[in-house]
Amino acid sequence: MDQQLTTRIMNAVDAVFDDEVAFLSELTAHPSTRGNEQGAQDFMADELARRGMAVDRWQIDVDDIRDMPGFSPVIGAYDDAVNVVGTQRADMQKGRSLILNGHIDVVPVGPLDMWDTAPFEPRIDDGWMYGRGAGDMKAGLASNLFALDALAHAGLTPTADIFFQSVVEEECTGNGALACLQRGYRADAALIPEPFNEGLVTAQVGVLWFQVHLRGLPTHVAYAGSGANAIDAAIPLIAALHALEDRWNADDRKHPDYAHMHHPLNLNVGRIEGGDWASSVPAWCVFDVRMGLYPGQDIQALRDEIEATLAEAAQQNAFLRNNSPEVVYHGFAAEGYALSEDKSATATQAIGALEGAHSHVTGTALEKMAITATTDARFFGLYADTPALVYGPRAEAIHGFNERVDLESVRRVTQTTALFIAEWCGVTEG
Repeated sequence: MDQQLTTRIMNAVDAVFDDEVAFLSELTAHPSTRGNEQGAQDFMADELARRGMAVDRWQIDVDDIRDMPGFSPVIGAYDDAVNVVGTQRADMQKGRSLILNGHIDVVPVGPLDMWDTAPFEPRIDDGWMYGRGAGDMKAGLASNLFALDALAHAGLTPTADIFFQSVVEEECTGNGALACLQRGYRADAALIPEPFNEGLVTAQVGVLWFQVHLRGLPTHVAYAGSGANAIDAAIPLIAALHALEDRWNADDRKHPDYAHMHHPLNLNVGRIEGGDWASSVPAWCVFDVRMGLYPGQDIQALRDEIEATLAEAAQQNAFLRNNSPEVVYHGFAAEGYALSEDKSATATQAIGALEGAHSHVTGTALEKMAITATTDARFFGLYADTPALVYGPRAEAIHGFNERVDLESVRRVTQTTALFIAEWCGVTEG
């Protein structure tokens, strides 16, 4: 791409950037936690339609996707899980097609008194926009959309089909992106602007969620010695799972992309509940676990190892010996994905196009990284033979309090995305 066209596109991003910030603020104000995404998706659908895209808005049906590779189990049906896809067809098909993917769902906010300001009342302070989801990943949705706006502002039209996806369920299953595959959406590459500080994600771990259910023997606390405390019984089981975590992080089990990391796979006990009354020995306990896994690892084999670990630990408890813990899988059953292992010409060309765009905007080489989280990239890379490039803005306090995104980083990512689209899809005047 010649320097004149590059400058023209970057200037066009600058021209629409105030509108992009206003859009991001409005989108962040939608409290789109799981099950509450409808208002934000209505907003996205209206914005896509206003730009002349053909809008496909549908409710996910679990029965349509449950037998597909990559499906993560859910408890109950999806009553309000709605995806939105806007399609921009090219009149002149010369370039390569592209999926611009992002998720609209955000994680819970936690205690409100631990935020400096309300999480869904976005504010800007010293170049940062604060609000739940501002960084993860509504800024990415904004950069995808306004990269297209910038090309239009510059009088340029892509010469390949572009599919703009706003999906749900990324934070807990990924089934929103999977539903897009089931719907038939395919392209030559996918770009997902998750907030990883303007670096390219070349490997991501998988994630497995599960619950452990325990039953105790209730009695009044005055006779606690004659009962079995289900919460106490959970403690050695959690310790056994952490010992398993240590084994999984041993050097001889690491994926090559993670060989340089001390502890890439993380186990988190994210939630625990049990008992019914302070003066009754708890008769039940449930704890929720998140565990990472490497690209290429078999999920069923890991489940077997988890269950064997819990069964062995239960044998050390007099009550649990005859009342085995029950493991229930729901939520993430996500395989790891390594873009670094895709040696296809398409992947090489897509990475090269992103490297060039990033260099034009920042004047630096594109950093490549393995991450200890998961993204929806796995669906495209593992199940659709589509290289998925995860590249997005700088953000802080993701999943924490006072989440925020660097607006100048958002500007650079939007410029890089616009240049990437121009190179990958091609553009023509008009």
